[in-house]
Amino acid sequence: MSDLYLIYKNLIRKPLRFFLTLFAIFVAFLIYGALTAFDTAFHAGVELSADDRLITVNKINFTQPLPISYVRKVEAVDGIAAVVHMNWFGGYYQDPKTQIQTFAVDQTKLLSVYGDDIIIEPAEHAAWLQNRQGLVAGRAVAEAHGWKVGDRIPLSSNIFSQKDGRTSWDFDIVSIYTGSSAQIDTNGIYIRYDYFNETNSFGGDYIGWMGIRTKNPSLNEKVIKDIDDMFVNSPYETETVPEKAFVKGFLSQLGNISLMITSVVFAAFFIILVVVGFSMVLAVKERTSEIGVMKTLGFRSGRLFRMVLGESFMLVFVGGTLGLWAATGFLGLLNNVPQFPVPDIILTQAIILESIGIMALLGLITGIIPAAYALRLNIITALSRR
Repeated sequence: MSDLYLIYKNLIRKPLRFFLTLFAIFVAFLIYGALTAFDTAFHAGVELSADDRLITVNKINFTQPLPISYVRKVEAVDGIAAVVHMNWFGGYYQDPKTQIQTFAVDQTKLLSVYGDDIIIEPAEHAAWLQNRQGLVAGRAVAEAHGWKVGDRIPLSSNIFSQKDGRTSWDFDIVSIYTGSSAQIDTNGIYIRYDYFNETNSFGGDYIGWMGIRTKNPSLNEKVIKDIDDMFVNSPYETETVPEKAFVKGFLSQLGNISLMITSVVFAAFFIILVVVGFSMVLAVKERTSEIGVMKTLGFRSGRLFRMVLGESFMLVFVGGTLGLWAATGFLGLLNNVPQFPVPDIILTQAIILESIGIMALLGLITGIIPAAYALRLNIITALSRR
């Protein structure tokens, strides 16, 4: 009879306690997997930010505009490879509640700065350059609304209006872009700034911000200083920061999501630690006399120590694996929710490895006390207890 079989039989000796403990571990790792994957996806913009990209905004606030004439001046700064200007359009489709991330951009420079993240087929990009009313939609938003290349759709703005008073523009979908990785957000839409600027009733010749790619990340500090010094004491002073810092600052305005998630996960694991630890201690205490018999039959203390510790590890790893498997299924369903506000949420390799580490730690912590009890238990003492 193998030790593994004995461990298994001891675990299921009391089925109700076994399944309740297993379920508690299952829930803990389901919560951990889902929330950690969400946090990773939510902060994907920080991790995926390129080291050679900068963002230039109005120094007062990123919601304040900048003159479009700044673009030419910034392009002339030494060390800059490409500049693309953008405007927030405030778009929605049919229903004002159906908000869509819509940006009016320089269609000739978008891929020069963000081509590492956004994938647009060359033929479709060429069609965009030819069609002033062309629109490039992300895969996620296109699938949510059933759009395809060639469709003509109305897109409204809750900020801007046309010169004739209408708040809706008609666009031709010329491309559906994808991301270079699953964590690139494809819920956005890009329209041409020249068409938007020509038809917009107010705020003409102004932009929201500039995305900048430098020739080398080592030039970032110099480029930042040169840009901001150029416009110091002007009516529209600028603030230029690395893209990673800009995304971090933007996310911080939404609150400390990571702290909230960490608090929930910590609470879940603390409760599980108490529940599993108590269950393991109780299970071994109930088998005191049996342990004495096994030692009498020749089972060495070290072997019993490993068997009891193995029970704890087996319980945690089975429950944890089932929890992560359920989290994967749950996230798959969540990713199919139309226009979910974050990129695809997946259990990354890092999350899985962290989970395995947590399982090992939990198994050790919850099993070490009852295993030590079995190790030190005296045969006479064990057999005298009933």
